[in-house]
Amino acid sequence: MKKLLILPLLFVLFAWQNPQKIWVALGDSITYLNEHPDETYHRVKKGYMTRTVEKLPNLNYINHGYNGWTAVRVAQKIEELGIQKADIYSIFLGTNDWWAGLPKGSLSNYQNNSGTETIAGAFRVIVDHLKGLNAEADFVIITPMQRSDFVYVDNFKNNAFGSYQPKNGQTLEEIVNMIKAIGEAENIPVIDLYHHPKLGIEKLVNYKYLKNPETGKYQEYGYPEYTKIPFDPEKDQYPYPLDAVGMTYDGLHPSDEGNELIANLLAKALKD
Repeated sequence: MKKLLILPLLFVLFAWQNPQKIWVALGDSITYLNEHPDETYHRVKKGYMTRTVEKLPNLNYINHGYNGWTAVRVAQKIEELGIQKADIYSIFLGTNDWWAGLPKGSLSNYQNNSGTETIAGAFRVIVDHLKGLNAEADFVIITPMQRSDFVYVDNFKNNAFGSYQPKNGQTLEEIVNMIKAIGEAENIPVIDLYHHPKLGIEKLVNYKYLKNPETGKYQEYGYPEYTKIPFDPEKDQYPYPLDAVGMTYDGLHPSDEGNELIANLLAKALKD
């Protein structure tokens, strides 16, 4: 009988030492795709959230990823999103704001709660709303990654140049540095994906498969050569065949390898 009691007691002890926690992940398509691998043409098997909770079994996640949304739009709609009270909140936004050309603002826009006219002001609205749900919650901010040339696997007309050049006079790095400044001011841990050595722009894809303008024949171009070669979404084939996949599968969204890296960083931050 005593032996039979050991296992239940060990289970109770484990549960007491490792209570279940709820994690709300707020983000854009990178977060959204965790539940929609079909939209990657199954190039991604598991997203970063699934991989994170595999490493932290006491964690249950809720996906609040919104495909194509900016931080500004999330802030404007925050009251309508039905975000739940949670123990942990992660915020992974900003790359779409850069592509949309939205002004980054400054730390003072965040500190002065200036509204949703800037990315910085939008972050204040988001953080305030989440703190209103649970003032005792833990927070982590994840910065945007660098971007290669993005081409959507299901619609070649949906494409965008990479973060190697400014958009509307802003670099993605400037937005990342502003987000990091918010984290520092709020004493919120920041996972800086933009400056991670394994996520450099040259590692996001292995090559881009494009027509040589002189010969008309397809060939593999690495970075930065491919930035100078035109891509015609009406006529050209998909520029990222499977063996071109690097840390992203389409120049923007993390591949399985990229998601695993993010999950490792996030699991460490949440464990700490």
